[in-house]
Amino acid sequence: MSRALLSLLCLLAGVFAPAWSDDTYRQQMKGLDEQVQEVKSDVLSIAAELNQLQERLLYPSDTHLAVFVALAAGTTLRLDAVQLRIDGQPAANYIYSFKELEALQKGGVQRIYTGNVTTGDHAIEISLNGKLANGKDYTHSEHFAFSKAVKPKLMGVTLAGPDSGQPAVSIGDW
Repeated sequence: MSRALLSLLCLLAGVFAPAWSDDTYRQQMKGLDEQVQEVKSDVLSIAAELNQLQERLLYPSDTHLAVFVALAAGTTLRLDAVQLRIDGQPAANYIYSFKELEALQKGGVQRIYTGNVTTGDHAIEISLNGKLANGKDYTHSEHFAFSKAVKPKLMGVTLAGPDSGQPAVSIGDW
């Protein structure tokens, strides 16, 4: 093969090789992007399954207890804080921001406690601190007995001020 022909072939290979390598590169990148998306999808699926498993392990249905707080309709109490004690042990202590209080006043509900208790009889103490419409400080505590069965227990606590004509603290199953 002559030197000129060899030079021409090398020159042609040099001209067409980048186009072929760009095409191959694009296809490889497209394949890589698809693989990354599949991996992301798999990771998100695994994370969701792990969260469910963690929830079941941390709060098994036979010991699960959740306590929710709401304000009674029409109450003028400005709630500042709520404390929960279950079987004499501190369970929750929550201080409300203005926005949280406003949400409660509009009918919102807050999950204040999620935890585990054994089946059987228990005691819960609910204490609230706030201000009355006239600006005076208001503090109230009440004790309640409740029974926990094998299934999950959801309890609702409704809070009201003394001027509402309703009990300051009422509790019930949800």
